[in-house]
Amino acid sequence: MKPPVKPKQINYALEVERKLDAWGYPVGDVDGDITVRARQALCAYRETAGLPVSRGRLTTADVRSVLTATKKPVPTKSTGIYVNKTCQVLYQVVNNTYRRIVWVSTGGPGYETPNRTGKVWRKWAGAHESSLYDDAFMYDSLYFLKDRPGIALHGSRVNSLIKTYPASHRCVRVMRPQIHQIFKETPIGTKVQVYGEY
Repeated sequence: MKPPVKPKQINYALEVERKLDAWGYPVGDVDGDITVRARQALCAYRETAGLPVSRGRLTTADVRSVLTATKKPVPTKSTGIYVNKTCQVLYQVVNNTYRRIVWVSTGGPGYETPNRTGKVWRKWAGAHESSLYDDAFMYDSLYFLKDRPGIALHGSRVNSLIKTYPASHRCVRVMRPQIHQIFKETPIGTKVQVYGEY
């Protein structure tokens, strides 16, 4: 007589990562390990799905919500760029869809990125050195607060400068090459909103 077949164990963390990754939430390695990066994606999912927003660990409620969802959440925000400081992510919203969800690093202690709504008023393509900090290079910069002209969304020399926590000098550091695509697709006058607390 054959021994009874044990039911296959489901790796719920891996299934959640697979689904979030397929929907454009950046989890990092899809391996079932809910890292700090994966928790940024989970935080973003919670916000977009209308759940309580936090960077906390994967919960049973999260697993149920993600795995039973039949379609990716739809934005309730108008076309624009939205920076959530709690999750340390950027949403690029275009015509009622999330075109991109990208890791960012906002201003660190003493250099906080202000919670404000502005509009892109200046674009600076390619690389240039910061006028405020020596040897700090910015890529594809989008300036969005006219009364705070030094604050921009921009790429950095290396992606390792985009930490999982606030670490910039008031700007919003954005992953490359995503910032290059966002730069190309964002016209002058586009809404930019920064909100939340880390």
